[in-house]
Amino acid sequence: MSTPSSPGQAPSLSFSGVDVDREVVVVGAGFSGVRTLIETRSRGLSTVVVEAGPDIGGTWYWNRYPGARTDSQAWVYGFPLAGVRDDWRWEERFATQPQTYGYIRHVADVYDLWPDIRLNTRVESAVYDEDDRIWRVRTDDGTETTCRFLVTATGQLSLPYFPDFPGLADFAGEWYRTSKWPEEGVDLTGKRVAVVGTGATAVQVIPIVAQDAAHLTVFQRTPNYVLPARNDALSEHDVDVIRKNFDEIFDRAFAQPFGMDMSASAGRVAADCTPQEQQQILDRGWEAGGFRYLFETFDDILTDEAANELASEFIRAKIRSIVRDPRTAELLCPKDYPLAAKRPPLGHYYYETFNRDNVDLVDLTGHELTIEPAGIRVGDTLHEVDVIVFATGYDAITGTLDRIEIRGRGGALLRDRWTEGPRTYLGMLVDGFPNLFMVAGPQSPFANIPVVSEVCVRWLSELLTAMHERGAVTAEPSSAAVDRFSRLTEEVIDATVLRRGGKTSWYLGTNIPGKPAAAVMWLGGVGSFRDLCDAESGAGYPEITFDTRDRQPIASAPDR
Repeated sequence: MSTPSSPGQAPSLSFSGVDVDREVVVVGAGFSGVRTLIETRSRGLSTVVVEAGPDIGGTWYWNRYPGARTDSQAWVYGFPLAGVRDDWRWEERFATQPQTYGYIRHVADVYDLWPDIRLNTRVESAVYDEDDRIWRVRTDDGTETTCRFLVTATGQLSLPYFPDFPGLADFAGEWYRTSKWPEEGVDLTGKRVAVVGTGATAVQVIPIVAQDAAHLTVFQRTPNYVLPARNDALSEHDVDVIRKNFDEIFDRAFAQPFGMDMSASAGRVAADCTPQEQQQILDRGWEAGGFRYLFETFDDILTDEAANELASEFIRAKIRSIVRDPRTAELLCPKDYPLAAKRPPLGHYYYETFNRDNVDLVDLTGHELTIEPAGIRVGDTLHEVDVIVFATGYDAITGTLDRIEIRGRGGALLRDRWTEGPRTYLGMLVDGFPNLFMVAGPQSPFANIPVVSEVCVRWLSELLTAMHERGAVTAEPSSAAVDRFSRLTEEVIDATVLRRGGKTSWYLGTNIPGKPAAAVMWLGGVGSFRDLCDAESGAGYPEITFDTRDRQPIASAPDR
C-alpha cells in the first residue's frame, strides 16, 4: 500500500459511462469523509460530501460535553499528510474536543474543501441504477445527485442510543444528552446533577461535572475497566520531535493493533514471567498511561483467560486502593466480564472523583430507574436532582447506515441483507452493491479511526486506479469473498476472550436491545487488516469483479 506524504502525487483518474452530476458522493463529513474528499479530489474526481450536521467534524462537532477528548494520542488522531503536519500545534497528549474540532476545520481550510461540502443535508436514499450503472442519491431537500461511486463515511459512533425512560416527560428540571450537548454549554454550578451511564463518555463527563455541581449522583448499570490516561501538555520540543518523526510515528501506528503510536507487541506472554515480574510489568503499563497497559504488558491479555484475569484483577486492586469507601470501590470493580469485553475508556481522575464528598454512586443492578418530577427513583429511594445528564451510548457501526435506504442490484436493501449482522469484504465492499465503498465502516478494524480511515482510503484509491487502468466501470466483490471475510471476522473474535463476558458491547452490537450479536468490527488489529488488503491488491484483485462494458464516453466533470 503506497504511503504518499501528500495527496496529488498520483495521476488523475477517468472513467467511461453515462454522464453524472459528480463522480463521487461521500456521505458524512467526519474524519473519514474529509480524508476521502482530499484523496478523490487529488485524483481529479469531482466529489461532493453530504453532511447532515451544520458543520464538519462528525462526532467531534456534536460531542461538546464537559471533558470530551480523544482516547488516542493527539498526533495520530489525524492525517499523515505533509499539508497539515508542519502548521498544526498539538497541545496535549490527548486532545480535547475543541482542539480536535479545530484540527478538522483547519484541514478543510488548508485543502480548500468547503466548496465540495453540503452541510445541513441528510441522505435519505441511495439507489443503484443497473441500466446506467450509477448511483442515484436523494437528500432530504428533494435533490437527486447521480454519481459513479458512493462512499459511506457515516462514522462508527454517530447515531446516539437513547432508551425510553419512564417519566422523563414529567421531570421538572433540565435534562441533556451528551451526544447533543448545547453549543452554548450548560452551567451546572451549584446544582444537583445526575449522570446516567458509566461508559466511555460518562467516564470523561463525571470528573468535570463533579467540580461544578453541588452534588453529583452517578447511576451505574455496569462498571467499567478504566485505564489512567496520564495526560500531559506538549512542549514546543515535544511538537518538534513529533514533526521530525512523523513518518516513523505513522509507520508504528499502521502496524500497532489499535492504530496507536506505540509498540506493535510486548514480545512476551504472562506465563513467561514470575508473579513478581507480572506485577512489575503491569505496574509499568498502568503508570505509562493510555492503552499501553493493554498492548505493552502481555501479548495474550485478549486471547488467554488467565492472562486477562491477571490484568483485570490488577485493575480491581487499583480501584480498591484509590477509592476510599470499600462499598463504592467494590461497586466500581467489574467482576463478571473480561477486560476489553466492553470498550475500556481512559480516565482523567475518574476513580479519584468518587472520593469527593459531593459524589455518590447508585448501583442499578437488579433495578430499573424511573423519573419523577423531583428526580430519579431507584427501588424505594428517590434521588432528588435539578439536572439529568444522559450518557447512554450509540447504535454503533451499522446504526446510521440502517437508516438510509441503500438499494443495490435488484432493489436489494442493504439493511435487509444485514439483519443478522453486517457482511462485507475487507470492511469496505458488499456483493450486490457495485461501486459502494465504505470507509471505517462495518467490519473494519476496531482501532484509532483516523488511522483506519487512512488505510481504507489509500486502498480504495488503489482500487480506483486499477479500475481506471482496466477501463472498468464498476467493481464488486464476489459473494464467496464476502462469506469468507465475514467468517474470518467471526473467527478472529472467537479466538479472543471478548465474547465470553456476556456483557453488552457496542463493538459487538449487543448494547442495543434486539440487535443481533455479531462481529461488527475487525478485532485482529490494523496491521493484519492492512496485510489482508495488500494481499488482495497485490494479487491483482482476484476476489473483485470489474465490469468493463462501455456505454458511452463520460462528459467533462462539472466544475466545483
